Amino acid sequence: MTSLFRSAALAAFAGLVAASAQAQSVEQFYKGRSVPLLVGFAPGGINDISARLVARHLPRFIPGHPNIVVENQPGAGGLRTANHMYQVAPKDGSVLAGIDRATPQLAIQGDPGAQFDPLKFTWLGSLSSYTNDAYMLLVNASHPAHSAADLKKPGVVAKLGAVSAGSTNLSFALLAKEALGLHVDLIKGYTGAAPIFLAMQSGEVDGQVIGLASIKAGQPDLWNNHKVRPLVQFGRLTRLAELKDVPTGRELAVSADARALIEFAELPFFMALPFVAPPGLPADRAAALKSGFMAMTKDAAFLADAAKLSLDISPIDGDGIIRLLVESAKTPKPVIDRYNSIVSPRN
Repeated sequence: MTSLFRSAALAAFAGLVAASAQAQSVEQFYKGRSVPLLVGFAPGGINDISARLVARHLPRFIPGHPNIVVENQPGAGGLRTANHMYQVAPKDGSVLAGIDRATPQLAIQGDPGAQFDPLKFTWLGSLSSYTNDAYMLLVNASHPAHSAADLKKPGVVAKLGAVSAGSTNLSFALLAKEALGLHVDLIKGYTGAAPIFLAMQSGEVDGQVIGLASIKAGQPDLWNNHKVRPLVQFGRLTRLAELKDVPTGRELAVSADARALIEFAELPFFMALPFVAPPGLPADRAAALKSGFMAMTKDAAFLADAAKLSLDISPIDGDGIIRLLVESAKTPKPVIDRYNSIVSPRN
């Protein structure tokens, strides 16, 4: 067989395989299949906890009932996972991911490391729109700061643990420092919230920026026994009732420019726990994943499981995520440029 003929035969065979896969029903495609659910963070944080919840329940709502297995990929604040889903992962629905809420916005910011168009992903939806949650700057209860105002006093500084560029907790730690004028020092490079809590207990750092639901799910003892103290809450238009004595970042903004920065940064919270598949999925599989995800969020067994984890379940669908990203992209360029200068990896 000549090399030319062999190449033609291989191409034809590949085309037949692809055509056969396309011809499969959704149920046929997923039946007996193991589907990785990628998470760009270490185990123990809210992204990991929510992904494991989805892995337990979503198979019941996908035709063929595949086995979904969480795979942690800590590093680069979830950016590596997003790039992988866009560029490398098969575009057939065989790989899913839970990504950090702030990662899609990196592309809107013009971050060169964001090698994806967030509007082209197949968005399944988000478990939370932050209806009953808040993103808190908190410190150990032993820290001398009892309020955000204390972190403006001479000599009162909080060392905050953070992940890497592109992670929400690093971005808001930087905003607390640069836009709100709070005295915080950053220690970067942790792989998730759980390692930072260990660092807090050892005295390596004083605190971190983290969601209320995340600490309740991952470190309930610290919260329930008042071993940590929230000083600021982000991701809120108004104060959460549970944190009625804790000011919002918007309240603390000292100028219109500072408030605009906070508002741009907070947009991702309204898609707080997003799940995604690669772009270009067959339409029937994309529809099955999207409808299955939203059906799962209304299921009694799922909601009971989520309640045990103290997760805020206030879902939005994939179209809702797209609308938020479009709104984010409308932010004036000077605001985005200033935001970029604050959250730059150099800081």
